[in-house]
Amino acid sequence: MKHAIITIDGPAGSGKSTVAREVASRLGFTFLDTGALYRAAAIAVHEAGVDVRDDPACGAAVHQARIDLSGGRVSLNDRDVTEEIRSPRISDLASTIAVHPSVRRELLGIQRSFSQRAPVVVEGRDTGSVVFPHADLKIYLDAAPAERARRRHAELATKGADTAVGVVLTELVTRDRRDGSRSVSPLVIPEHAVVVDTTHLSFGEVVEKVLFLARERLTD
Repeated sequence: MKHAIITIDGPAGSGKSTVAREVASRLGFTFLDTGALYRAAAIAVHEAGVDVRDDPACGAAVHQARIDLSGGRVSLNDRDVTEEIRSPRISDLASTIAVHPSVRRELLGIQRSFSQRAPVVVEGRDTGSVVFPHADLKIYLDAAPAERARRRHAELATKGADTAVGVVLTELVTRDRRDGSRSVSPLVIPEHAVVVDTTHLSFGEVVEKVLFLARERLTD
């Protein structure tokens, strides 16, 4: 049986994670945070002690890892890493290993398996372009870099991080450049995606807009 698939892509700080989670909850769909998969994989690579520039070695480390996303938690080899994966260090490492084809191949099957179980809302950077190119609805969230930096700075502050907003902005711009220029699954606006600029929209407004599009598309 084919289940409905909604993909929500966009750069860091565009609000895709919180929006996707809320949309999934409101629709009664499963929520898949692909970024969490890559961050868990980054921890696996780090703990394996391999060179993060070595594509085959990183892929092998991820292949050996047991990554599970159940009940809103993330576990790696039966250890809860839900909080650990959100650190800036792991986020940066995840972006580094995400350029490797072997790592992406290892995680692709895990991502696609979710759609075989139930309707799903998937968020990430290549979910509509690579993981689910035939999704029922593709959304691309974006926002001005300064606004994305402000949001990320506020998020980090709630976790006790004392990082200047200017530093956050520089890191976001660097991440954008890296994600958009990588040879494998670069960050792009997926074909047939609806682009939503969230710069001047509240969280609630973005959620309602996506829900409207979802109900319109899924009831056609």
